[in-house]
Amino acid sequence: MREIIFDTETTGLDNKADRVIEIGGIELMNHFPTGRTFHVYINPGDRKVHPDALAVHGITDEFLKDKPSFAGIVAELQEFFDGAKWIAHNATFDMGFINAEFDRLGIPPVPADMVIDTLALARRKHPMGPNSLDALCRRYGIDNSHRTKHGALLDSELLAEVYIEMLGGRQAALGLTSVDNRRQTTEITEVIEISYERPRPLAARLSAVEAEGHGRLVARLGGKAIWSKYSA
Repeated sequence: MREIIFDTETTGLDNKADRVIEIGGIELMNHFPTGRTFHVYINPGDRKVHPDALAVHGITDEFLKDKPSFAGIVAELQEFFDGAKWIAHNATFDMGFINAEFDRLGIPPVPADMVIDTLALARRKHPMGPNSLDALCRRYGIDNSHRTKHGALLDSELLAEVYIEMLGGRQAALGLTSVDNRRQTTEITEVIEISYERPRPLAARLSAVEAEGHGRLVARLGGKAIWSKYSA
């Protein structure tokens, strides 16, 4: 199964007016990174980066001036994602922008059944939250100390690690180890298992008074009481 963990950075929050300016993606095959990545910066045309967005990702209008348009990278984007699941954290946001860009070029939107939202997965797995990418990195012990600004490729790399952990990651490996250990223990037990009788029975731990009191209790329970079998 082929999946692409991806992230976008944009000029703002309105996918009808704002534009995608960065896309990063990590390829997974059967939940393992293949080493293939996708990363582009995109010139948003006459749309300027909103100051609030700039504070998040640090991508300036000046930096984007010589970058290709979305139309210039779309073929490469489609080739990289072709046939794979699109996986993002808060995918509604990212897919809203991707599909808006596709719509401007007359390209059909990505079908909903090809998209996986890791935020929704995290909320089901950890309903008490928090479930931001940073919070999930802390939960799973993933080092994100180098993440001082949002960046599409870096965030995709971190999300890929989080996604694998949410699916079982290291825990799955530990589970297999436990199975092997259980098998080994069973085999050893079968080899060394012996039985013997004590040369002398252990001394009774019930006093005569306690035994007599227990006998009266069993008598009151009636003939069907399970203790009657042991008394007999």
